[in-house]
Amino acid sequence: MTRKEIAAVLEEIALLLELSGENPFKSRSYTNVARQILQSSEDIAALVREKRLRELKGVGEALEQKITELVSTGKLPYHEELRARFPETLFALFDIPGLGAKRIKTLYEDLGIATLGELEYACNENRLITLKGFGPKMQQKVLDGLAFAKRHQGQYLVSAGLEAANALRDWLCDEKSVSQIEIAGSLRRRKETVKDVDLLAAGSDPDRIMARFVEAPGVETVTSRGDTKSSVVLASGLAVDLRVVSGTQFPYALAHFTGSKDHNVVMRQRAKDRKMKLNEYGLFQGDDRLLRCEDEEAIFAALDLPYIPPELREDRGEFDAESVPELVQREDLLGVMHCHSTYSDGRSSLEEMTAGAKARGYRYIGFADHSQSAAYAGGLRPADVERQHDEIDKVMEKAGGIRLLKGIESDILGDGSLDYDEKILKQFDFVIASVHSKLTMTEKEATQRLLAAIRNPYTSILGHPTGRLLLSREGYPLDLDAIFDACAEHRVAIEINANPHRLDLDWRHLRTASERGIKLCIGPDAHSVEGLDDVDYGLGIARKGWLKKDDLLNCMDAEELLAWRRTK
Repeated sequence: MTRKEIAAVLEEIALLLELSGENPFKSRSYTNVARQILQSSEDIAALVREKRLRELKGVGEALEQKITELVSTGKLPYHEELRARFPETLFALFDIPGLGAKRIKTLYEDLGIATLGELEYACNENRLITLKGFGPKMQQKVLDGLAFAKRHQGQYLVSAGLEAANALRDWLCDEKSVSQIEIAGSLRRRKETVKDVDLLAAGSDPDRIMARFVEAPGVETVTSRGDTKSSVVLASGLAVDLRVVSGTQFPYALAHFTGSKDHNVVMRQRAKDRKMKLNEYGLFQGDDRLLRCEDEEAIFAALDLPYIPPELREDRGEFDAESVPELVQREDLLGVMHCHSTYSDGRSSLEEMTAGAKARGYRYIGFADHSQSAAYAGGLRPADVERQHDEIDKVMEKAGGIRLLKGIESDILGDGSLDYDEKILKQFDFVIASVHSKLTMTEKEATQRLLAAIRNPYTSILGHPTGRLLLSREGYPLDLDAIFDACAEHRVAIEINANPHRLDLDWRHLRTASERGIKLCIGPDAHSVEGLDDVDYGLGIARKGWLKKDDLLNCMDAEELLAWRRTK
């Protein structure tokens, strides 16, 4: 089992113990060890094999035995026995904001609520108003959470979609009769969440391709099997469609199955206006004579259009633009910003993160560990800042060929101030100002809070500005026009937080921000070397938001970036 999977089991045991009414200290011990495992750079299997688990803080004899069993067998009867005490449907309640184990235990024991439907009914009957630990405001919060869950039911993060799609594409590429294969649909357009995966293949033997598809690892159910289209459901619940066409049809099918519904309506109308017919099988003239197009570029050209990149095919201005912009590309990104290390809650050291960034071709890496208010994340006290800066200088001397920038992710306090004084703030090359607490402010309060932070002369970048967590919580309400005006006036950049759970700022607002002269910055919010790869999700969002090379801080070299910072 992976480190993440083991930690997830331990965290669920902690929840189950709370639901069971066990001593909170016992529950907390599992949570703490789960955190230790996630933050450890050690291979968990090696710790088990070498009997060194007790080197992890909080691991005693009982936890050592359980983790050893879990790693060795992939199962833990203790966990299964705890889980069997409760109906499976009860665990869906944990997805509702504000409902922790204590409140869910009350709902289950006092009202017999074990499903989302029962919870909604109870709220509509006002049964939570007098329930201990709830009240009118909490009941409304639960109703809002249920509405949010309904809106996003059946949705998956783009990271989950791409992971599944890439694995299936690789699996199908081993079938010799496949000549072309691409990911299509909303994944190719880089939507932040997706309902399903669309794959398109061309090949000489569709039957063999379909046979291999339905036998792919992870396929749980085959919902349909045909000559040109087959559909499966993966163990994760994600539905996948595969269409197989001829090599001649491939460009038209790829364009059709990539574009949004609205985009495709405009494309078909443009063809009709030119006495043509466009569909997934081809572009036809007159008496259904195929106009041969070797690729998508030729299709757009035939309809008197410049090539429209997949990310822009949403009918949100791509047909009205005088010329489609030259969107930012991976090779344009010279540096990676917003990286955590073991100085706060990261799993990798400064040296490891630097080596990881260098291996990925970056010329600089910007460290931004948590600040002192984030005690839960090991936030840096002033003495820690000094110690980290000394080590950064030493690592940079040894690394060669890559520059290390000294940053911080400084908490924005309730009144909009940052949680260091000027003496500390002036020591950093850049400051990412982020909100991590008091997320239930009104729009006016939340906006004023961010405006105060933006006005701080040491704020370089506004981090994950709306605070949203995709499929988990809405962002806090903000007057984005006021935020954009302030960022433009005070030369503060806005982050595109590339963690697939955030992807914040939303791509729908990026074009407006860039047109106001605001710089954007892709930040992976990386807490490990592997987390550096989240930049690719942020890049997809940047491209979807019409951003060019000149719009992004990451496309500046280190000296140019520091000069931009100094001119604030």
